[in-house]
Amino acid sequence: MRPLIDRISLFVLGDNMASLARIFALMAFVCCGTTQAAEFTTDICVYGGTSGGVIAAVQAARMGKSVVLVEPGKHVGGMTSGGLSAVDIGDPRTVGGVTREYFTRLVANYGLKLPWDKPFGRKKGSGPATGGAYSIEPHVAEETFLAMLKDAGVTLQLSQRLAGVEKQGARILALKTESGDVFRARAFIDTTYEGDLLARAGVSYTLTREGNAKYGEKYNGIFYNPKYEPRTGHLQPGENGRTKTGQGAWDRDFPLDPYVKPGDPASGLLPLVQAGDPGAPGEPAPGVQAYCYRLCLTTADDRLPIAPPPDYDPKQYELIVRFIQACIANGDDMDLRWFSKHDPLPHDKWDFNTATFGGNLPGASHAWPEASYDQREVIAKAHENYHRGLLHFLATDARVPEKVRRDMKRFGLPRDEFVDRGGWPHQLYIREARRMVSDFVMTEHHLAGREVAANSVGLGSYGIDTHEIRRIARNGVVTREGKTAEGRRGPPSYPIGFGAIVPRPAECENLLATFAVSASHTAFASIRMEPVFMVLSQSAATAACHSIDAGVSVQNVDRSVLRERLLKDGQVLEVVK
Repeated sequence: MRPLIDRISLFVLGDNMASLARIFALMAFVCCGTTQAAEFTTDICVYGGTSGGVIAAVQAARMGKSVVLVEPGKHVGGMTSGGLSAVDIGDPRTVGGVTREYFTRLVANYGLKLPWDKPFGRKKGSGPATGGAYSIEPHVAEETFLAMLKDAGVTLQLSQRLAGVEKQGARILALKTESGDVFRARAFIDTTYEGDLLARAGVSYTLTREGNAKYGEKYNGIFYNPKYEPRTGHLQPGENGRTKTGQGAWDRDFPLDPYVKPGDPASGLLPLVQAGDPGAPGEPAPGVQAYCYRLCLTTADDRLPIAPPPDYDPKQYELIVRFIQACIANGDDMDLRWFSKHDPLPHDKWDFNTATFGGNLPGASHAWPEASYDQREVIAKAHENYHRGLLHFLATDARVPEKVRRDMKRFGLPRDEFVDRGGWPHQLYIREARRMVSDFVMTEHHLAGREVAANSVGLGSYGIDTHEIRRIARNGVVTREGKTAEGRRGPPSYPIGFGAIVPRPAECENLLATFAVSASHTAFASIRMEPVFMVLSQSAATAACHSIDAGVSVQNVDRSVLRERLLKDGQVLEVVK
C-alpha cells in the first residue's frame, strides 16, 4: 500500500499551512502502511467518495457496521465540495436525516440556521433558488465531510481506482483496485456518478435517451425546447439578470451561423459546433448532458490569475464572437452574466454556473461514462482548457465588449480553494452518466404524480433540468439539442422508490446504487440533485445493514422494517404538501 502522502495527494502551496494542518488532522484516519498490496475486510464497502458516499458510509458506521469508503480520486464530497457551492435543492422540507445534519453543520460555520420547515423563495437579486442558504465555500464543505467520516470511525481510502470485481453467482465478494488492494465486504454501495461498480458487477444500465415511446414520456429522446429555439428579439434583463418572463441573460439563443464561412456549409463547422443529423424529436438517441466545471472565483486582492491553456487560440471562440454580435444587435448592454450566472459566496467568492456559451462543452462528455480513468483525465483536461481559454478570451479579446472584459478581470482563482490544483476544482460536473436499468424505473409519470413509486426511500422536488446534449447545425443555425428546463406540473415533491436503487436480483443481490439510479433520462434530470443523492445514499446504507442482519439479499429487505428505521433516523419519505 502506498505511503499516506501519496494517497491523499495534498500539495499545499504558498501560505496555506493552516489549511494543511486542518486537512492532515482530519485525514489521520486514512489507512497507511507498506507499499505491498493490502486486503481489507469490512461489513460494507462504499465505492465513490462523493457527497452520497460520505453519507452512506457515516450511516452504516452509526448502525454498528465496519465500513470502508473507497474513492478513485484524491478528495471527498464530489460536486458538493468540488465547486457546486450554490446548491440546487428544490424544497428543503424534503431533506432529512444525515443530509440535513450535514447542511446544518455546514452552514453553522457561518453562523446560519436553516428553516427546514418551509420552502425557500428567491431573494431579490441573482441568488440561487434556495435563497442562498446553501452557498458555502468548497473547502469548508470538504472539511465538514471529512470530520463526519472521522467522527463515525469510517476507514477512508483515496486514490483507489477500480480495476475489477470478484463475484460468486449474484454476489460481489470483493472489488480490486489498480493499486492491487482488495476490498472484501458483505454488501456494497455504488455512490459514483458514473455507476462504475455496478457496471463492473454486470448490472444492466443504459446510456441512451430512451425516446418518448418507451415509457410514454414527453421530454425524452431527441428534444428541441421551444423556449431555447434560436430567435431574435430577446427582452432586456432587469437588475437581477432576468427578464420579466424569468429568462436569464445567461440563456439567450440567437440564430447564429454555424459555418466557418457564413452561409457556406462546404467551409465546415465552427469550433464548438458538433456534426450530426438533427434527428426526429422524441426518437431514442445516445448522448449525456454537457459537463462543465463549477468554478469558485474570487475578487480578493490575493486572487490567482486564470491562466489560459498552453495551446490557447482565440479562433476557437469564433462562435462566441458571433454570439456577442447578435447580442449587441439585440440592444443588450452585456456584462459577465451573459456568459455565466454567478452567485455570491462568503469571503469575496462567487459560484460560477454556466450559460448558453459558458463552461459547458456539449459533446465532449459523451465518451466519459465508458472511458478508462486515464481517458477521463484527458476529457477533464479538455473541459478545463476550454473553460480557461473562454475566460481568458472574455478578459482580453478586443471583440468582447469593454464592460465584459472589465468585469471578467475582477475575478481570479482563490488561494485557499483546491490548493492542490492551483485553485481549479478537482471535480468535473458529471451531470449524467450510466443509469441502472432495474425491475423498476422512475419516469416522468412519477415526477408528475400520475404514478406513485412504492416503498419511498427519499423525495425529489426539483424540476426537469437537462443541460444540452448537443450543439449542432439545424436549419442552418446553431441549436442546442436536448436541453430542458421544465416544471414538473405535479405535486411539490414525489417519492423515489426503493426499486430504483437496487439491481435486478439475478444480476446482483448485495449491491445498491444511489447516483446511477434506475430512472429514465428525463426523470434522472430531476432526481440528479446532490441532496437527493445524499438522502438516497443514507437509505441504501440502512438497507445494506438490514440485509446483513437478516441474512437476505438487498432486494428482500423487509420494507416495513426499513421504513421504520429510516423514519427513526429523520428521513422524509412522504410527499410534502
